[in-house]
Amino acid sequence: MLKVTPILLAVLYAFAMYRFSVWRTNRELNTRSTELADPKLKAMTDRLARALDVPKVRVHIYEIDPVNGLAAPDGRIFITRGFYRKFQTGEVSAEEMTSVIAHELGHVALGHSRRRMIDFSGQNALRTALAMVLSRFLPGIGVWIANGLTTLLAARLSRGDEYEADAYAAALLTKAGLGVQPQISLFHKLEALTEQRAGVVPAWLMSHPKTEDRISALQALQARWRSELT
Repeated sequence: MLKVTPILLAVLYAFAMYRFSVWRTNRELNTRSTELADPKLKAMTDRLARALDVPKVRVHIYEIDPVNGLAAPDGRIFITRGFYRKFQTGEVSAEEMTSVIAHELGHVALGHSRRRMIDFSGQNALRTALAMVLSRFLPGIGVWIANGLTTLLAARLSRGDEYEADAYAAALLTKAGLGVQPQISLFHKLEALTEQRAGVVPAWLMSHPKTEDRISALQALQARWRSELT
């Protein structure tokens, strides 16, 4: 029984963390967001809605400054206030902002947003279980090894999700008559918009793929679609 105790504790911890994370996320988004009411962006999201054959694509403004877009576990789409300001000042076009919304719709459609919440809890549980086991054999460094292994696993899973959401957005934007160029042009601006410095973190440790790799994947996808039409 003692041998399986760390695993049972980890499972219970994962479930508790999942429930708490969902509750905390929903409370934060509910209290700090409002529905987007911008006529230019509404015209764009209406095109996405027609392509998806749904009445409306709802987007909310999340009142934080960092430039980001996100999809909540309940399927809602959010653009941060900081990102929306970039659109208001002309640094980001309506088409480019729509590509972000399409990307987040991809996370929802592909089940990434809900799974990520579960994965987050599972990763914490795995980290806890590994730390308990490794610390018995490697006192003092078992926790560090557990943290490192879990971080690598989480980064790899997240990068795969980003490529899938990019491909979904590319297909949706193409069906809506916007094409993939807004995605590519936004990626070229992304580093400056988010004030990140290239090379600070190795690509294999980042939760998102390298920008140039995402652009290359989109260009390859676009070329494949063109060849299939000829």
